[in-house]
Amino acid sequence: MTSPPPDPALLRGLTRPRLGGPTRRQVFRAAGLSAAALALSACSIPGRKAAATPQKDAVASYWAGKKRNGVLRWANWPLYIDKDGKRYPTIEAFTKDTGIQVTYQEAIQEMPTWFGKIQPQLGAGQDIGFDLMVMTNSLQLTKAMELGYLAPIDHSKLPNFAANVGAKFKNPAYDPGNAFTVPWQSGLTGIAYNPKYVDGEITSIEELWNPKYKGKVGMMSDSQELGNFGMFAVGVDPDKSGKADWEKAGKRLQEQRDAGLVRKYYENDYVDALARGDVWLTMAWSGDIYQQIAEGRDLKFVVPREGGSIWTDNMCIPMTARNPVDALALMDYVYRPKIAAALAEYITYITPVPSTQAIVREEAAAATGEDKEALELMANSPLIYPSDADLARTRSFKTLSDAEEKVYEGIFQPISQG
Repeated sequence: MTSPPPDPALLRGLTRPRLGGPTRRQVFRAAGLSAAALALSACSIPGRKAAATPQKDAVASYWAGKKRNGVLRWANWPLYIDKDGKRYPTIEAFTKDTGIQVTYQEAIQEMPTWFGKIQPQLGAGQDIGFDLMVMTNSLQLTKAMELGYLAPIDHSKLPNFAANVGAKFKNPAYDPGNAFTVPWQSGLTGIAYNPKYVDGEITSIEELWNPKYKGKVGMMSDSQELGNFGMFAVGVDPDKSGKADWEKAGKRLQEQRDAGLVRKYYENDYVDALARGDVWLTMAWSGDIYQQIAEGRDLKFVVPREGGSIWTDNMCIPMTARNPVDALALMDYVYRPKIAAALAEYITYITPVPSTQAIVREEAAAATGEDKEALELMANSPLIYPSDADLARTRSFKTLSDAEEKVYEGIFQPISQG
């Protein structure tokens, strides 16, 4: 019989919701990820084309005869699981509950480097040393799926995913039917602003083109982020976009630059500029702004009515994994609401399990002092628990073929780097 989940307080141990320090998204961007880097890393990748959505017989064929081995090797990003000193409370709880011993490594710093490291082994059908890894929806993830590097997911072994994951985090455009991936954590790209300098509420993306903010607007240098906002500004859904849409969006973004509205095209340094007043409003990542608010800074974040971007880091299993059944067990385990709540309280990004909000509220009601304040902030934050209306306005990044990416880059990269 499966034992009930441990009490969340025991899962957290002595940990506190992580405040301050670099966020997961800052680490991601500080590593230099850009669409240009993605393009370089995508060249000359050996492998085979796989069906975008594996057929049932392919799923059955992969999993036939595979058994739980009691061990799991997991590669993740830094700062991306609850931690107490050298302990990982959720992993310890998983081991206690299942008997599976986990070797956990913060092995991933950015997607191009990670993909470049594992691609030769995967292309040769060799073990990469991990049974589970976390990959951002990106060109690398698309390549891994297309080239048959990822095991098809056996959803019959993921009842907690089916029961507890929110609809917005299922069936993503980049992986229809969650054929190869399931969500770990997500974040939003919207507009952050400093109310000290901005009168009233910002609700529209058009404010990034408002002449009264000349020289005080921040935009992102990443081409996919920038391109998405250009498309939102001209009323285009990025998921359904093509060359003509990109050109229209690029023209609008170039007009913004030529008018002197943009102070700088930022990587991950926009937050300090916003807090200092160097920029008054800027494209921003929800996790970064949540951290700033938790530290007491008076900043605001909004998903503009025209749209915002949503990105997701995904759990996936290498085709060559030695312990894929154990990986499936971990995947399903983290979707138990109490487990997901404990993770969310530490990571402070958007959890794919929306029912955790009620759990956090219950814990906040029972807590005292700083713990109570932190839990109340989290439970009531639209940056951790976006409204259905906010999520409905978000779109992922366009999944680009190699040929499309060259065109896309040729349109948007010169705007931020010209």
